[in-house]
Amino acid sequence: MNTATKTHIGLRMYYAMLTLLLIAVFSIPFLWMLSASFKTQVEILASNRWLAFSAGFDNYLMVFRDYNFLGFIQNSLIVAIASTLGALALGLPAAYAIARHRMNYFSLTILTAKILPGITYLVPWYILFNKLHLVDTYAALVLSHMVIGLPFIMWVMIPFFESFPAEVEESSWMDGCSKIGTFARIVLPVSAPGIVTSSLLAFIFSWNNFMFSLILSGEKTKPLPLAVFNFISGTSIEWGALMAAACIITLPVLIISLTMQKYIVSGLSAGAVKG
Repeated sequence: MNTATKTHIGLRMYYAMLTLLLIAVFSIPFLWMLSASFKTQVEILASNRWLAFSAGFDNYLMVFRDYNFLGFIQNSLIVAIASTLGALALGLPAAYAIARHRMNYFSLTILTAKILPGITYLVPWYILFNKLHLVDTYAALVLSHMVIGLPFIMWVMIPFFESFPAEVEESSWMDGCSKIGTFARIVLPVSAPGIVTSSLLAFIFSWNNFMFSLILSGEKTKPLPLAVFNFISGTSIEWGALMAAACIITLPVLIISLTMQKYIVSGLSAGAVKG
């Protein structure tokens, strides 16, 4: 076995060990959360019962029976779907216009809005919505989530639209198709990987968002990330129910990530290559 072969094998073993280490780092907290959701309070707090416990669904029954978790799920779905659709409706035409007319200054503005921390918008949003009496409404949550989702969708989609051949659009115009028709019937279907990628990631952001919901929601519109506070009191924490609720919140994101991973990766990589 020559030196080059040994080096190659050594690198493969190194990357395999590094991969296993990263998998362990990210999977162990999730597995602990999953196992704790089936344990009793005593079993969770007992240091010698990490693996040995009597599995049961009492925590999940408590979450839905005693804490109205279906209502929280409904609120999160309404806000996440509405904010994603709203961001797509505004972001796709805007990204197309920026790409076609080479509006570099607008691209810089979008990048700035994308990298600014969300807390920057929080106080102005609260003052504005409070004066408009929109605090604890779906409108406030949807608009606040769009502040983050809209720049992200535009930034992902601009490279897709820039790579689309202008000659194809010009041919469709000569055939009598309007600019709006060309955009809707030709450009958007070709850019489907980017649309799927950006919309899925915008949905995940909205589903997981905690900060905006903490300030702008109330009892009527409280989404899932805020619902975990129901299991925390000044004297105790219902760890089993809390972990069950965390599993319920994580499940849709996990399903989307696993089932749509191929489209997310291909969409992001295509946008990066085309950009």
